[in-house]
Amino acid sequence: MSIGYWDQVQAAGFEVPSDRPLDDLTAELTTMLGSTRPEVRDGTAYPALATWIDNGVYDDLLVGLGDGMVAGLSVGLGESGTDTVFRRSFSALIVAECLERDNSQHLLPGGKVMEWGDRLATWFLTERDTRGFVPGKGWAHAVAHGADALGALGESPHLAGAEHAVLLDILAERLVQQPADEPLGAGEPDRIAAAAMVILRRNTLGVDALEPWVHRIGAAGNPFGGPVDHDPFAPTAAPQAFLRALFVHLSLAPDPPTVRPDLLLVVIEALRMTNAPYLRVATR
Repeated sequence: MSIGYWDQVQAAGFEVPSDRPLDDLTAELTTMLGSTRPEVRDGTAYPALATWIDNGVYDDLLVGLGDGMVAGLSVGLGESGTDTVFRRSFSALIVAECLERDNSQHLLPGGKVMEWGDRLATWFLTERDTRGFVPGKGWAHAVAHGADALGALGESPHLAGAEHAVLLDILAERLVQQPADEPLGAGEPDRIAAAAMVILRRNTLGVDALEPWVHRIGAAGNPFGGPVDHDPFAPTAAPQAFLRALFVHLSLAPDPPTVRPDLLLVVIEALRMTNAPYLRVATR
């Protein structure tokens, strides 16, 4: 089907066309999620599917839709610098939409949510293509989209404290394992912090569980704690940016978690330790 067809759908506010079966439309939009043309991928396929999910079009088909998107996470997995990243990354965004629909309407069995969560986590930790904006092709942003999906998962009523702790550990692992020569320079630490805040707002974890989590990220984000035979800032940039973003969220974001006062002190201490040379009072 030509892009002109979908331009008409977009102009009509993404109303579901009546001239073709929904299965055919969904299959075509799924293929379009992997397009290298941002107007096709970002401008048409994603908003069409997201709008239809939000409007309840897939309420009776949500399991099948989500299963298809979860399968898209494995397309080309292990590749880096290729166009397959778009299908994986934007599949994760649609999984997030499916989860958010379930969070509000309670349409999925708990086992299915857990299954999707396992697949999301595996993909998020093994994704090698961490490019943000790709010139001429638009946003890939796999790490940011993955964080969005894990945040939506964290809001699921099927998850409790133990699962929330695992999700926070997954976010931390993505930060600390990031290769130094592939920096997360397109706002990904901020998106990971936003996802962490969604999980923290569930108020299932105390500061006793969260303090080691912060310290682990802080240890990975300290450019002054090791030998000086290499650039210490490249491998510590992502965790350091996350700590600063989390500080901003805890300080300024609405609806803070109940542990905010104590957790903020923990984050401040981590920032103080990892920025010690900058915080010394100059003397003459």
